[in-house]
Amino acid sequence: MVRSETTEIKLYNILGTRYWWYAISTSLIIVSLVMYGLYGFRLGIDFTGGSLIQVHYQTSVPNPSTINEQLQPVNLGDTIIQPAGDNTMIIRSRFLNDDERQAVLAALGPDVVEDSFESVGPTVGEELQQKAIQAIVLVILAIVIYITWAFRSVAKGPVPSWAYGLSTIIALAHDVIITVGVFVVLGHWYGVELNAMFITALLTILGFSVHDTIVVFDRIREGLRRSAQRTFSGVINESINFTLMRSLNTSTTALIVLAVLFLFGGESTRWFVFALLIGIIVGTYSSIFIASPTLLLWQKFLRGKKGSI
Repeated sequence: MVRSETTEIKLYNILGTRYWWYAISTSLIIVSLVMYGLYGFRLGIDFTGGSLIQVHYQTSVPNPSTINEQLQPVNLGDTIIQPAGDNTMIIRSRFLNDDERQAVLAALGPDVVEDSFESVGPTVGEELQQKAIQAIVLVILAIVIYITWAFRSVAKGPVPSWAYGLSTIIALAHDVIITVGVFVVLGHWYGVELNAMFITALLTILGFSVHDTIVVFDRIREGLRRSAQRTFSGVINESINFTLMRSLNTSTTALIVLAVLFLFGGESTRWFVFALLIGIIVGTYSSIFIASPTLLLWQKFLRGKKGSI
């Protein structure tokens, strides 16, 4: 039992089990990378270009194969036809002009009502894809630079300030790879696409994850200032324990809200919300079990490097 301020809490030996957590994370990352190789990315029209028409039927809804036969005279080429709720279908195809759009609606029959129509040219889609990648990279770099600067006061501690930044990168990369891996599987089996809203979800996940990580890192910094005699591993383990319930409570409240939105929200935001659900779970896990324990690996690595000089 350890007394902290006015309360006593039992310290769990989280660092002692860190290799188990590393093994779990490494396995998930490997599985995600294998999924990338097997299935590839199912990109939405935001990134590939094309058109999307969402319609609903006032009477019974035909199956996708019947709809595909109805659209043959329009000569759309490869199309993706998916149900999207009661009496609603989504049709994705190559880029359509307005005349072709009207021809599609006419081919579907008089009982069809158009709900929405989106169209993105291939050049714009490629540009959005590049900007999305740039946005993620710039956000990660900005976070690392900020953390390195914010923790400059611990530069003479067990590890330099840049180690905090690189540990954060490892945790964030972990979160992105696993979340994208889940959506690669969903894309292969359920036709879920990676679009601009998914990139927004990823950026939100990065912000949420780094917030939890900074809370733990800040506690480590304070622990190092209070007692220079304690071991670095002891400070890290205590800091994780002292912030554990705060991280879990914050994440749980967010997950409850997201779960309600996923179950009862609209179809247009369903997979955006699901991405946040997965990302927050993985991000909370990495903040506790990956980011902070990685600082200890940096300490051992730097000590070994100095000893070899």
